Amino acid sequence: MSNVKAAYKEKHHALKDTRGDKIFHVINLCILTLLALIILYPLYFIIIASFSDPDAVLGGEVVLAPVRITLEGYEYIFQRQDVWSGYLNTIIYTVVTVILSLAVTIPAGWGLSRKTTPGKKFWMLFFIIPMFFGGGLIPFYNVMSSLKLINSPWAVILPAIMSVWNLFMCKTFFESSIPEGMLEAARIDGAGKFRTFFSIVLPLSKAIIAVMALYYAVGQWNSYFNAMIFLQDPAKYPLQLVLKEILIASESTVGGSGETILQQYRQANLLRYVSVIVSSLPVLCLYPFVQKYFAQGVMIGSLKG
Repeated sequence: MSNVKAAYKEKHHALKDTRGDKIFHVINLCILTLLALIILYPLYFIIIASFSDPDAVLGGEVVLAPVRITLEGYEYIFQRQDVWSGYLNTIIYTVVTVILSLAVTIPAGWGLSRKTTPGKKFWMLFFIIPMFFGGGLIPFYNVMSSLKLINSPWAVILPAIMSVWNLFMCKTFFESSIPEGMLEAARIDGAGKFRTFFSIVLPLSKAIIAVMALYYAVGQWNSYFNAMIFLQDPAKYPLQLVLKEILIASESTVGGSGETILQQYRQANLLRYVSVIVSSLPVLCLYPFVQKYFAQGVMIGSLKG
């Protein structure tokens, strides 16, 4: 018994961190803490600045906590009807984009991951070329115009439903995560390709589906360029474009007295922080629901090229 205790103590002593290990852990902790502060403080500052008096923000008084708390910016934003219509439009564009994107990207990734797919090398080259070469804005506009999509919500949705990078992530995920033995067993049991895909592959792909849904949702939610180019009716504007128009209008200082110009600058500075919170909050609320799949999907989807 004493020999066992002695062996246990010797093993436990061997596993204890050395002085060098402890120094490394301390340095590592300090570096990670510093990086976390560098990343998190600007986000925290935007939050407290959106609730602070604009004069206090401009005067550099806001550092660690809100100063003279006010909801002036939020009241101004949410009293505008175009903000609410922009929210609704963005939600519709995002939901439709995510549904169509998953319906396109997941099956395409599965097809490219199969060695028996006819013309696989051709399709790989077909998808790779647009990653490096684009036709430019004018040809893009001409194509959308010829399809009669100008001032249509589809001009915002259709260009966003396929990301080649996301497609290759799905392909890699399927290649590394779906056991061939399971697929072979399904074929032996008489399951066809569609039955195998819907009954076996999709239930095993929750991680990559959640990651793709998050990527496409965030991309569409933050997008405003296509809407700015193709949409002409303000009633169809997404939230990001509405907020952009509000900021441009609030920053306009043409004419007026010095006091008016100062007031416009003060309001514009406040709206700058409020608009970030208003536009980002829904995405931040979505993330916890897919967070448990996020690391798994990203890591597995990026292990092999």
